Amino acid sequence: MAATRSTADLSLATLVVLLAGVLLWLAYGVVRGDIAIVAANAATAGLVGLTLSLKKKNG
Repeated sequence: MAATRSTADLSLATLVVLLAGVLLWLAYGVVRGDIAIVAANAATAGLVGLTLSLKKKNG
């Protein structure tokens, strides 16, 4: 992706499922009040969201 700026090799379905799972873990961390779970999954959700937005922009 970085060298070609193409996200064609990334599966949209896989990214969406990954984001859903990460958001569920984030919710679990919030319910438990565990800052480590919240921080890790918030960062991961942000990165997956960025990847999804790049996929939408660059195809």
